[in-house]
Amino acid sequence: MKPIEIIPLKEVVGHDRYDDVYEEFGGTDPHVVSKVEPSGNAWIIYCHNQTALKIEALSDRVIRFRYSLNGKFDDDYSYAVDREAVLSFDSHKNGRFLELSEKQSEYIFSNARMIITVQKDNQRVNIFNTNKQIICAEPDELTGGFYARRTLMKGVQQVKMTKSRQPDERFFGLGDKACALNLAGKKMENWTTDAYAYEANTDPLYKSVPFYYGLHDGRAYGIFFDNTYRTTFDFDSLDTGEVSFEAVGGEMNYYFIDGPALTDVARRYALLTGTPALPPLWALGFHQCRWSYYPEIKVLELAKTFREYQIPCDAIYLDIDYMDRFQCFTWDKNHFPDPPGMIRALKKASFQTVVMIDPGIKEDPEYDVYSAGVREDAFCKDADGDVFVGQVWPGACVFPDFTNPAVRTWWGGLYKKMYAEEGVSGFWNDMNEPANFKILSKTIPETVRHDYDGRPCSHKKAHNIYGLAMTRATAEGLLRLNPEKRPFLLTRATYSGGQKYAAVWTGDNVSSWEHLQIANRQVQRLSISGFSFAGSDIGGFADYPTGELMVRWLQLGSFHLFFRIHSMGANAAGDAVVEMQPSDVGTDMDRLDQEPWSFGEPYTSAARKAVELRYRLLPYLYSSFYEHTKTGTPVILPLSFYDQTDPEALDEERGFMAGRHLLVSPVIHPGVDVQSVYLPEGEWYDYYTDAKYTGKSRIEKNVDLCTIPLYVKAGAAIPHYPVMQHTGERVREILEIKIYYSDKIEESIIYEDQGDGYEYLKNQQDQVPGVFISDGTESGQFTIRKKGRSFILSPLLLIKLIGYPYKATECILDGKNILFAIKGAYVEVIIPSDFNSLIFR
Repeated sequence: MKPIEIIPLKEVVGHDRYDDVYEEFGGTDPHVVSKVEPSGNAWIIYCHNQTALKIEALSDRVIRFRYSLNGKFDDDYSYAVDREAVLSFDSHKNGRFLELSEKQSEYIFSNARMIITVQKDNQRVNIFNTNKQIICAEPDELTGGFYARRTLMKGVQQVKMTKSRQPDERFFGLGDKACALNLAGKKMENWTTDAYAYEANTDPLYKSVPFYYGLHDGRAYGIFFDNTYRTTFDFDSLDTGEVSFEAVGGEMNYYFIDGPALTDVARRYALLTGTPALPPLWALGFHQCRWSYYPEIKVLELAKTFREYQIPCDAIYLDIDYMDRFQCFTWDKNHFPDPPGMIRALKKASFQTVVMIDPGIKEDPEYDVYSAGVREDAFCKDADGDVFVGQVWPGACVFPDFTNPAVRTWWGGLYKKMYAEEGVSGFWNDMNEPANFKILSKTIPETVRHDYDGRPCSHKKAHNIYGLAMTRATAEGLLRLNPEKRPFLLTRATYSGGQKYAAVWTGDNVSSWEHLQIANRQVQRLSISGFSFAGSDIGGFADYPTGELMVRWLQLGSFHLFFRIHSMGANAAGDAVVEMQPSDVGTDMDRLDQEPWSFGEPYTSAARKAVELRYRLLPYLYSSFYEHTKTGTPVILPLSFYDQTDPEALDEERGFMAGRHLLVSPVIHPGVDVQSVYLPEGEWYDYYTDAKYTGKSRIEKNVDLCTIPLYVKAGAAIPHYPVMQHTGERVREILEIKIYYSDKIEESIIYEDQGDGYEYLKNQQDQVPGVFISDGTESGQFTIRKKGRSFILSPLLLIKLIGYPYKATECILDGKNILFAIKGAYVEVIIPSDFNSLIFR
């Protein structure tokens, strides 16, 4: 058989023909600069080989680099970048940000924060700070960092950027990768994939987040490669001193985000790609799920059992078996004869109902969603224009083209009956990689066509944003159906920017201690990748945990913003379904339940305490989420993001920050009764004993089954709710706030509202949270000042001052002495929530 002949275009002789012919841009054909021209708020650098580089400053810290192979730049469209957010960058009002100067061998673009040099002989780009220290550089070679390959038969096959790895440089980010936090030495791929029972280092997984951080010499930067094709990131896996990111199509289009702090990069990336709105408060409560709860009587029995065991819970999920033959937006009338009645009964018991909706629509003319979709021309087509048919739970399925605005509008309207009429509270968009059974690729062919918002393309380009587009269609539809209600939506697959529409979880994990460790790292990584509203299937989806593993996973999950148990129950993997009948309740078929009481004592009591801790700290987590929506600050942070100059914090993977002031060190191994905990810079209080420790030290913490090591930063004000069974029980008259003494100034944000609706956006005053500023002095005086709004729900505050090292003799509220009490190791006082200052001395 004749071998395939693919040769460079420049080697073609006369009229000879070959299987394919390719061009290279870069490599042996360096990008020699021919001219530089201004273009609005950007500069375009043209080269002799027709390539062009457009450098655009979005702010003095965010620079966009965009390459063209023909000197022209196509229509600018992104599913990730929030254009409104980009326009809100403060410096954007100052006109062109980059001033141009020229030397014999290079062009120099500079602003108040950065210096960017472009070599004339190869278009090599280097980025420096104003002290001329390297932040990010391309290899010092003739060819520069940008490379592309295009063939006559297949078009663009590769666009690639290569950077130099600085000495000891670390890398973070990329979303849900199941590997070590530091990506140095790894090569990872982004291609949203159904990854049932994945293992450590399995790649790719469910999400595509082409964004990473670099950290060297105590200074951080970020790179967001906004390319929706299959992308690969190589963090010096061959130890060559080079880092690269590439795609199999599209253009080289990336944003450079300057720090210098890792958290600065995180905030700017979040503002670039968008932050979520506040979810309803119940969405931050505890959720219970399995595959699947049915019939209706079992769902109501589950709710009743939660209240009998007095284990807090706010939501119950219904997996695919609630549907009629797995047809979305339908109910199986045998198992659910009265869905509205069941939902009303659940709401009466203060449970929200969340149901799954998949993208695979059963191909059946008798099914109204399918027939309506055919009329709307809503489904993806193959290359010949025929509707593509795949295989998912219902069998033969078609897939809506969520990249079409009209289809998104149609899809959003399909939720009307369930959401606006029957009372379903939230939705779970699953299988939206999109999954396709029975074939090795696990997804639909790359030749399937998409509208791509008026820019027609193949699935090769649209695959990674399919899940994001589905959640966008759902979220926008829910808002249209009820503009006064905050929607709750959960998704498995997504792309950068998808955090604007839905919470995420880490997919079909496994009941093992290794997966508990993986979940801990994954949620940290998702949070710094823009997805703070994240969690894992607590206890593991596949297999079955021990009682100890379940308790330790609940303790970890109590600090993740998305907090849900989910298991595969008595079902088989893949598309083989074993139905559980009502008569099977109590038999081995029901053995695989993973409710918090399923393992008996002492695990039930320990599980209850873990969930109760979540509800006690709910106002703190809600406040942290509020801050995230406003500033982009991730809620969950690795300790490396707390202190990027601390070598031990840089190596720490177990401990993390939950919000500004809580340090969590979860127990992630079996049989642990003493855990070594690293405390970074600062002073810290043990949450349980109030013992005080000085940071940059490692301590040994005794841990029983009911304890997750937890420490509070000195000076913090931590709001607490009383123990309650659901978020509707919160006590509104008085809010407990524990304040931890420090002789340094510390700020804490405390925010509360009605827990739903958008009043907090309509009243500008209500957008300002309460900011508590604690300030201790050497003379013993400790002052708590509050700025911002009063609490709209709590007229009174119960202040507990912990760790005050003096004997309190006075308590002064807004200039007047008031009564206070000394209760053991803390000072306690009740004050109006609209106070201005409180002084202890």
